[in-house]
Amino acid sequence: MKKLNKKLIVSDFDGTLADSDNKVSGAVIKAIEEYRSLGGIFAVCTGRILPSVLPRLKEMGLSGLAVASQGSTIADIATGRLLREAGLAPEDAAEICAALEEVGATVQLYTTYGFYSDMKEDDEFLKLYEKITGLKAAHSDNKLSQFVSDNSVKAVKVASLCYAEDRQKLFDMLAEKFGDRFEITCSASVLVEVSPRGETKGTALRFLSEYYNIPLSETVAIGDNLNDLTMIELAGTGVAVGNAEEELKARADYVTVTNDEGAVKKVIEKFGYVHE
Repeated sequence: MKKLNKKLIVSDFDGTLADSDNKVSGAVIKAIEEYRSLGGIFAVCTGRILPSVLPRLKEMGLSGLAVASQGSTIADIATGRLLREAGLAPEDAAEICAALEEVGATVQLYTTYGFYSDMKEDDEFLKLYEKITGLKAAHSDNKLSQFVSDNSVKAVKVASLCYAEDRQKLFDMLAEKFGDRFEITCSASVLVEVSPRGETKGTALRFLSEYYNIPLSETVAIGDNLNDLTMIELAGTGVAVGNAEEELKARADYVTVTNDEGAVKKVIEKFGYVHE
């Protein structure tokens, strides 16, 4: 007989819950369903914006809350109703966009319900990103820094899509320029992101813990990249998947198998319940 152990499990999506083909296996979904049948709460906390992740969670049959945009947005999966929404002031978003434009980096500007890109519509890198996220980028005739200023756009984050070998240099530049004002992180090997100060996955985990009235000691957080670090460190049990960044592995309580080997299923079986 199985008995619930850890009451709340929060997982990153890309590179953690989803495999390298951007799919969530039937075995993982079945493990989540079993965990939930025992009374456990399973939530997803992702860097994706809401319209990119909500359809995927509904396909999996999940209910409850979803965390998007690095923790800046929290919504009810079934209705899309926002429980929490934070963003960058238009003047701040414009300044970040301008800094990226100045060094010739690409600019992705995200709102709660969509994103803009300054990359050409037929750019293969952008088209691949659109395929993965399930979203089509909008474009502006002006630079995005100017577009934000002219239209007082409230962004949930600003990011740059880059080659993996350029990520560290771009991260360092943004951290030096904005690190004392905003959150600078990476959700993938090809993305550097700037979010509102204090809006992290760790903040979101604390929100979920209080919302469901579950002590942090009874939570598990699973991730693969640097933007997962705050929730990995805050959770009662922080887990890095086998394909995670080495820094995340070093600071996690436990390292499991890769996302392609059913990491979330393994974590549920190890921490989600006990056999009596």
